[in-house]
Amino acid sequence: MTSAYTPAPEDGGEGAAFGPTPSQTVGPFYGYALPFEGGGDIAPAGHPDTLTLHGYVYDGAGHPVPDAIVETWQPAPDGSRAGRPGSLRRDPVTGRVIGRNGVDFTGFGRVPTDADGHWSVRTLPPGGVPYISVAVFARGLLHHLYTRAYLADTGDALLSSLDGGRRATLIAVPEPGGPRAYRFDIRLQGEGETVFLEFR
Repeated sequence: MTSAYTPAPEDGGEGAAFGPTPSQTVGPFYGYALPFEGGGDIAPAGHPDTLTLHGYVYDGAGHPVPDAIVETWQPAPDGSRAGRPGSLRRDPVTGRVIGRNGVDFTGFGRVPTDADGHWSVRTLPPGGVPYISVAVFARGLLHHLYTRAYLADTGDALLSSLDGGRRATLIAVPEPGGPRAYRFDIRLQGEGETVFLEFR
């Protein structure tokens, strides 16, 4: 159906100059729709090489962010990046998300932070790269933020380009006495702000 009304340029019609649509802050609605059951259980159940990557999300004042979402992506231990479908399986009758099948490694995780700002994923060591890619969604952000959690301080080009203090914000710290556990805190701004990456 075509409208007979043609707006004048000053009303946004033909000849009007339009700018980009402005961004809006993320959430807090996403916390009800994006998390899914088993979102942090990336490693197949009972896999002997499972490691835990966890930490806290902090705001600029150093307070925990209790309603953020953390996503992780990574290649499989053999370096393959295709992954397998299965993270967002749905019940064929109700259409409700029922989570992972517990067998296939998809390389993708999504978890909310808890009331203390803590998040955690169980995954496998990434193949071919020394890091796990991380994205953060949180209230007040116009765009989600991208970073990396390095499981080792390597000669990677990105790490090598940073001074010691900034470099340390990208390195997950092995937990003492923990079986293959690494802590990676994310500071959204302020002192000790995590290095975030820009993709174009």
